[in-house]
Amino acid sequence: MVKVKVKFDVLEHEIVPKHKILTKRETDELLKKYSIKLINLPRIYSNDPVVEMIGARYGDVIKIIRKSQTTVDTVETYRFVMKGKR
Repeated sequence: MVKVKVKFDVLEHEIVPKHKILTKRETDELLKKYSIKLINLPRIYSNDPVVEMIGARYGDVIKIIRKSQTTVDTVETYRFVMKGKR
């Protein structure tokens, strides 16, 4: 597989929502709040362009903040970073 260098900052694209790596404490609070384990979170691969751009690694939890399609509010979702296939 040929690795292609990114020619632009994907985080600046209008359709890419804001991504933030949670701290260990924030992750623990999230899991406790919803009474879940990391395995219960949706996954995102470590070789995803946004994951690479923000410097997230396997085991991190990412908070994704996007505009709601039905209200004026924002929606927060979370993803667990899994090892990507390279």
